[in-house]
Amino acid sequence: MDESPGKQSNVAQGPPAASAAGLVAKVRTTLEMIKFEHSVFALPFALTGALLAARGWPSGRQLVWIIVAMVAARSAAMTFNRIADRRLDALNPRTRTRALPAGQLSLRFTAGFTLLSCAIFELAAFELNPLAFKLSPLALAVLLGYSFTKRFTVLSHLILGICLGMSPVAAWIALRGDLSGGVLVLGAAVVLWVAGFDILYACQDVEFDRRTGLHSLPQRYGIGAALYVSTALHALMLLLLVVVARLEHLGWIGLGGLLVVAALLAYEHALVKPTDLSRLNAAFFNLNGYISLLFFLTWATDILLRH
Repeated sequence: MDESPGKQSNVAQGPPAASAAGLVAKVRTTLEMIKFEHSVFALPFALTGALLAARGWPSGRQLVWIIVAMVAARSAAMTFNRIADRRLDALNPRTRTRALPAGQLSLRFTAGFTLLSCAIFELAAFELNPLAFKLSPLALAVLLGYSFTKRFTVLSHLILGICLGMSPVAAWIALRGDLSGGVLVLGAAVVLWVAGFDILYACQDVEFDRRTGLHSLPQRYGIGAALYVSTALHALMLLLLVVVARLEHLGWIGLGGLLVVAALLAYEHALVKPTDLSRLNAAFFNLNGYISLLFFLTWATDILLRH
């Protein structure tokens, strides 16, 4: 008799516990699918825009909502991209093991995760200021719309760049409710940086893109030409960052950081050759993460020391 209530309690608690564990597992799989840790690519540029806007550290509340907005926006965009590309991913040997084509996640769950991420992004924009909230649907339209661009234009690399290039501009708007020439140039530099490394990444899928009718610069003009374009975009990116440094009166720390960024970009391009793409993942994931973090650390130090 004494054991019966305990058994009933365990039975009653079992399904909710299993359901919670299943939900946690699905969320973990989703975060792995969208490479959540790669939020590091855009977030440092958004924080740099925030530091420039505040001429120092923004308030704790502003900083939290900017980070929430950035992470939620990227999560929504990446999950929606996986949804839009699920059939193509199933056909591509490089991507067929992703969670959706492999059946590890359902379309319903990932759609719900996307909607939740969009809602969190809207809440963060609302908490920041009225202009940020008014512009947030436009930002989401660009972020989600990118997923279809490879189907009809080789400019998809630039459109992806715009998705991340909005980050420092959005952070400035969130804090000041206006725009400046310096932050617009910074946003343009991020556009070129992202477009440049996305062109490199697309070199892996040239044959698949040709077979399926997808558009990319390497598919249209060849890998050799694509590498030259990527190099030119990154060179122009560095030039624009020098312009921003002059407009914002940064000193030797910020400019020194740009020299190291230039060296890392040069190394990144040295890793990738038309006849050898074997080290492309190292170039894409590791070096670009280092570039983003190094840029933020040096520019943040310079900004904080000067204000």
